[in-house]
Amino acid sequence: MLKFISSSLFGDLILPDISETFKWFPLQLPFMVAMKLMLAPMENLTTPVFRELARNHACDLAFTEMARLSALARNNKSTLEKITIHHASTQIQIIGNKESKLRKFLEHYQPPIDKNAFRGINLNLGCPSPNFTNKGLGAAMMKRTAKINSMIKTVRDYSMPVSIKMRLGLNHYEKTKKVYLSLVENTDADFYIIHARHGKETYQDKPDYGIFPAVARTGKTIIANGNIDSAKKVQVLKDMGVKGVMIGRAAIRDPAIFERLKGKTPTTLEKLQNEFEQLKKTYGSKEKLILGRRPKEQKTRG
Repeated sequence: MLKFISSSLFGDLILPDISETFKWFPLQLPFMVAMKLMLAPMENLTTPVFRELARNHACDLAFTEMARLSALARNNKSTLEKITIHHASTQIQIIGNKESKLRKFLEHYQPPIDKNAFRGINLNLGCPSPNFTNKGLGAAMMKRTAKINSMIKTVRDYSMPVSIKMRLGLNHYEKTKKVYLSLVENTDADFYIIHARHGKETYQDKPDYGIFPAVARTGKTIIANGNIDSAKKVQVLKDMGVKGVMIGRAAIRDPAIFERLKGKTPTTLEKLQNEFEQLKKTYGSKEKLILGRRPKEQKTRG
């Protein structure tokens, strides 16, 4: 069984000395030092190849497409392919609520060849799809802080970093009751990625950035998510106390957004597309992605 050294919360984040067994794991997690940029998990879009492309153009941390814990526990081939990690710093995002299945997966998980690329587990507490919420998963799990802490502890039993991706609640009522704030206050993940909408809202609804100052005051490490597509928004969120931002749709259209937000000269879409095609050949992928298009216009698999 392989074990991983857990990160601490954002800050200096110098990890303690570790044994020879784990000497391959980095003593510092540089993506946790300051206001960092993360690629959101998006079904059929943030594939292993796309994550490599983002990594090559200033993305600090990526997340796999959401993987069903039940499928991981039984070694489902297509699900395992989704969580393939090459060189991009990546957390594996899972959805599920069974500690036994989580243990079964973690017990046998093999890290990528580039062991420094694996950065831990992300618990999905934000998916609003009825396919999951009707089973008590995703956004429907946000009020179950005891269960969440149990899942966190299970990951920590394998000394792996663990984060949470969440919404403001399953619906407007839960948002008004500040379920999101209770979750942050009463659980102990390494960091929290908060999509600033509740589960009944769509991408057409404006995200509520006004919740971030209160959540940041908890002292927990908060990453903002939701319609982030400009340096101005990043600065506003930074002033509110968040430690990083997660970008989804804007990055699918143009992965050079990470370069722009870091003040670097952005790579052209033509060069990015050519690089994407080369990465596909390198990793033997047949997926399709045309940069510059909106995510809903993409058909990457099939």
